[in-house]
Amino acid sequence: MLLREEVALAPYTTLGIGGPARWFAEAEDEASVLESVRFARERGLPLFVLGGGSNVLAADEGFPGLVLRVGLRGVEQDGSHFRVAAGENWDDFVSLAVDRGFGGIECLAGIPGTVGGTPVQNVGAYGQEVAGTIVAVRVLDVEHLTWADLPAAACGFAYRRSIFNSSHRGRFIVTRVEYRLRSGAFPVTSYPDLKRRFQDPKQPPSLQEAAAAVREIRRGKGMLLVEGEPDCRSAGSFFKNPVVPEARYEAIAAIASTPAPRFAAAKGFVKIPAAWLLEEAGFHKGYTLGAAGISNRHTLALINRGGATAKDIVALRDRIVAAVEARFQVRLEPEPVWLG
Repeated sequence: MLLREEVALAPYTTLGIGGPARWFAEAEDEASVLESVRFARERGLPLFVLGGGSNVLAADEGFPGLVLRVGLRGVEQDGSHFRVAAGENWDDFVSLAVDRGFGGIECLAGIPGTVGGTPVQNVGAYGQEVAGTIVAVRVLDVEHLTWADLPAAACGFAYRRSIFNSSHRGRFIVTRVEYRLRSGAFPVTSYPDLKRRFQDPKQPPSLQEAAAAVREIRRGKGMLLVEGEPDCRSAGSFFKNPVVPEARYEAIAAIASTPAPRFAAAKGFVKIPAAWLLEEAGFHKGYTLGAAGISNRHTLALINRGGATAKDIVALRDRIVAAVEARFQVRLEPEPVWLG
């Protein structure tokens, strides 16, 4: 275990924001993960587990406990099963899988972060979710200091949810994820952006072509991390798409200034694009509030325009949430995790 004191968190987050962690540990194997947890427990320190920092807003004051950065590496393949260490770069794994002819995650190309974060948020985009491919998640149970391999059915996967970020938040540390992918599969191109790219059903794209298209679309929306592009200093989509009762959707549609889009959800419920709600409430691409702002490319990306603090991002977040709730009686739920 590599242990350091007073480490600035900003360089470890895609927003580039965050004060110092009192203690900062980097674990490259499971023994180091366990050692880090024991270190925090023995000293009564709060513990925060950090992956790629792509879904985190770190406080300006930093973190008074131990930030554990999980850096375990390695990919093992057994037929269609891939066992991937939590510290592996997610997009690198997507590339590896599609290059070997395995589908199931091609539409998740270009998503920043590490493999260990994918089951936590049940990462999804462009018609796919990792829950559709996960077989098991290896974890350290922080309460009992025991290791377990949780089957997918025990992970409570739902839209952007799992037991890891809801009912059992903070109890488990992910060290490995096992995926079952599909050999020789055709890519999923049901999402509108991809349908427009690949219009001829008689000539479906290859997995590599689909993944490349997703990355291109993400870059066009400022959702691909590219060095030197200010619109990329974000935490990705800042708000979840709300799921509301059918009656609430009808009420929203009745007062909206543009046709209200909708997507299927559970029976009697409708999923509404959060980006549309923001636009309807007056928050357009390029909107600014001090050093914080909304991306010029994607309404859901709150960005650090240069020198922004966590307080700046929070002020913009709160202004958006209040305005959407006042207009539509829908309270938006942020996606990024608060570190501090």
